[in-house]
Amino acid sequence: MRSWMISIMVAVCLGGCTVSVPQAQQVMDEFPSIYPDYVGVTIPVNIAPLRFKVNEPVEDAIAVLTYRGEEWVEHADDGEFLFSISDWKDCLEKVAGDSLSVRVYTRKEGEWVAYRPFGIHVATETIDDYLAYRLIPPGYEQWHHMGLYQRDLNSYDEEAIIDNQQTDHNCMNCHSFRMHAPDDMLFHMRSTYGGTYVWTNGVLEKLDGKVSDAIQSLVYPYWHPSGDYVAFSTNQTKQMFHMKDKNRIEVFDMSSDVLVYDVKNHRVVTDSLLFSKQAFETFPSFSPDGKTLYFSSSVAQKMPIDYKKVKYNICSISFDAETGRFGTQVDTLFSVEQTGKTGTFPRVSPDGKFLAFTEADYGNFTIWHKEADLCLIDLKTKEIKSLDALNSLEAESYHAWSSNGRWLVFASRRDDGLYSRPYIAYIDEEGTPHKAFVVPQASPDAYLDGLKSYNVPEFITGPVNLQRKAVVEMAKHGQAKKVTAQ
Repeated sequence: MRSWMISIMVAVCLGGCTVSVPQAQQVMDEFPSIYPDYVGVTIPVNIAPLRFKVNEPVEDAIAVLTYRGEEWVEHADDGEFLFSISDWKDCLEKVAGDSLSVRVYTRKEGEWVAYRPFGIHVATETIDDYLAYRLIPPGYEQWHHMGLYQRDLNSYDEEAIIDNQQTDHNCMNCHSFRMHAPDDMLFHMRSTYGGTYVWTNGVLEKLDGKVSDAIQSLVYPYWHPSGDYVAFSTNQTKQMFHMKDKNRIEVFDMSSDVLVYDVKNHRVVTDSLLFSKQAFETFPSFSPDGKTLYFSSSVAQKMPIDYKKVKYNICSISFDAETGRFGTQVDTLFSVEQTGKTGTFPRVSPDGKFLAFTEADYGNFTIWHKEADLCLIDLKTKEIKSLDALNSLEAESYHAWSSNGRWLVFASRRDDGLYSRPYIAYIDEEGTPHKAFVVPQASPDAYLDGLKSYNVPEFITGPVNLQRKAVVEMAKHGQAKKVTAQ
């Protein structure tokens, strides 16, 4: 740490207020401690202001933003920097493709301290306007109040797509969108009014997920880009609690398989390469061109006693949308035999170049595994690399690409190990990740005060206009369509 005397006095007029840069009695050669941590991040040009607070009691605080010959001096409100949306937007439009420098000053015991400036790079690539997610207290504590929500990333506006207070407090989960389109979506309700709700082409349908004795439920979904198919897994899932383990909760499958649902004909298509008692198959996803289906597959184990032996390869198989048929060969991209790890939740970038997945020691429901990290496969070279710039000592999971392939959103428990929050990271054309940042909120303390987890964050290009009243009517009075098996 270095300290010396400096004297600066600059008056800046912004938004009708004049704020002066203070005279600092001490200059620190270290970054300020702020929450959320936005030091050195790369952000999209259209993101809402990165509001943050100083992580220690101070008498006063000022931030000086410097960019392209201009200065923006912001006074803190009780230690919180609440940048206005309009001023922030003007700033980012000027900085796009470059970086801005942020220097924080704090006053303690009557003396001003200046911290080392930190940079924020503003990428020219935009981010999708909306983010959808499930908002829920920890599932093992309570789930009587949950819902699917959407957030405008240009501002702080959040609204419910559907809240379970309207459907007698049932469970709802596994929302999915076709290629980021807000008008083609589906989600499940469990228990009361159980079924899979599909909204496409302006029509809302309720499907009976109990297709046959072998297919008792439709679980993890992924749309085919054509909208004519949805890949699902069918799982028999159980949960248990550890008494002496770093991972307090274990969620596992007694069995699982992968199938494809034909949207127009209300039928499911199966194949022995994806549907067998010898293997656990789960987490399907289509390639952007719809010609390949990716999924996770493990050798079946005796459950639950051998739950730690369950480790998943990441596999692929060709798919013909014209016939609705699978290929005859399964290829392995991530091998348990070679890595000793498990690979789950495969997601291919929109340009088809990279596959992001979650790596952990074992199992598939790695959202509760502290060692769970995000990794990337180069689909041309087959090289696998850890996304170290994105990972932490807590679980990273539930990742999704933006429509332009430059941004990856994921759920992370890095803040406290308890609640998952949505983090976003820039991924360049070479697959190089940049430091992740949490989705900004109107108040820096919003996540700490909210005590909710953000599950399955998904980018969408606009707001979902599905009428909640229509969903409630369908749930309570609509007839579920029977799905047949081929």
